[in-house]
Amino acid sequence: MHKGLDIVDKIINTDEIYEILKKRIVNIEYEPGQVLNEEDIATEFKVSRTPIRKIFQQLNADKLINIIPRFGAQVTPIDFKYMKSVFEVTREIDPFAARLAASRISKAQIEELEEIMDRFQTYDLDKDYQKAINDDERFHDIIFLSSGNQCLADLLKGLHLHTERLWHYSEQYIDSMDIFTDTLGKVLKAIKEKNYEDAEKYAREHIDAFVEKIKQEML
Repeated sequence: MHKGLDIVDKIINTDEIYEILKKRIVNIEYEPGQVLNEEDIATEFKVSRTPIRKIFQQLNADKLINIIPRFGAQVTPIDFKYMKSVFEVTREIDPFAARLAASRISKAQIEELEEIMDRFQTYDLDKDYQKAINDDERFHDIIFLSSGNQCLADLLKGLHLHTERLWHYSEQYIDSMDIFTDTLGKVLKAIKEKNYEDAEKYAREHIDAFVEKIKQEML
C-alpha cells in the first residue's frame, strides 16, 4: 500500500486520483518499469476498478504508462529517443511562450517569478532538490499561462510532464543550482524589460543547458 493512503478520505473524484497517480509517476515514486495493479490501486482509493481503468487510459495517452492486456499497467521507462523528440519541440515553443509572456505578463505573475528566483538563492541542492524542481516547473507554468495562449499552454504542460520526470530521474547528476538560477534569472530579467528576443534566447538556453548536462552524464 502506498504511503499516500492517508489522503484517500479527501478524494472526491477520479480527476484527483488521476492527478495523484500522475504525480507519483513524474516524481519517480512509481519507478520506470514498475507494474501498477488495477485492483491494488482501486483498493487504495476505495473505488471500483472501472474508474481506475479509465485513469490508466488517460495515463497511457500521456505516455506515462503502457497498458498490458491481462497483466496490468507498466510505468513507461525513460525513453531517451522520445525525450530527444520532446526537447526538439520544447526548445522551439518554450521560447515562443517566453516571448509572448514578455508582452502579456501581469505584475502579480512577475512578482511570483521573483519570489521563485529568491527561493532558488536559498536552496541547498542536496536537501532541496525536490523544491528546486517544483519551483522550476512553477516558473515555467507561470510563463505558459502568461503567454495568453491557451493552446500553447496546454501543449507545453503536456510535454513538461516528461521533462519534469527526467529532472527527477536525473537528480544524482545535477550538481549545481546554477542550472536553475543562471538562465532562468536571465529569462525573468528579459521579460521584465519586455525584451522579446532575449526572453526567447534565454528560455532556449535553459533547455539546452539541461540537455547538455544529460548528454554528459547519462548518454
